[in-house]
Amino acid sequence: MTESDDNILTQLPVRLKDARRAQGLSLDAVARLSGVSRSMVSQIERGESSPTISTLWNLTRALKVDFAGLLDNAPGPDQIEILRGQDVPTIDNLGTGCRIRILSPPEEAGKHEVYEISFTANGSLRSNPHARGAREHLTVIEGDVTITSGEASASLKPGDTARYAADLPHRIEATGGEARAFLVVINA
Repeated sequence: MTESDDNILTQLPVRLKDARRAQGLSLDAVARLSGVSRSMVSQIERGESSPTISTLWNLTRALKVDFAGLLDNAPGPDQIEILRGQDVPTIDNLGTGCRIRILSPPEEAGKHEVYEISFTANGSLRSNPHARGAREHLTVIEGDVTITSGEASASLKPGDTARYAADLPHRIEATGGEARAFLVVINA
């Protein structure tokens, strides 16, 4: 382990606790919002446990803080924040045959979320209704996709964009092979 690794392990518990207190949240509230048990949140804040990337991601979303900013100083106005491809958080357990890369920062969760979705042949992502008034904008990059929102359905090809209500059941399905798309979710 390097000296910078030691600094991160020392800073992380303090920064998480500071972020929780700045939001005025109790341990129980953070546990409910993040899906991380109260005891685990407490252990992480006391430096008694090191969180997995997934746990840390859930906590940053719940606390509406920048994932990378917890580990080092947040970029100033004259700096460029870079998240390398291999470091982008992914979700592989939603839908069937799809991988979701989370491109937006955690502080945008629920407001303006951006994802890249890759589908295997016939892969699909089915979603329950989001918050009232939520909308999704899907742009197909590769392959063919069918989008269904409520009872409405449309087929999309590369370069096509669909905008639809996401406050009712909806799904995205790859048709005829692999597909890749960018998804923007507003007011989730």
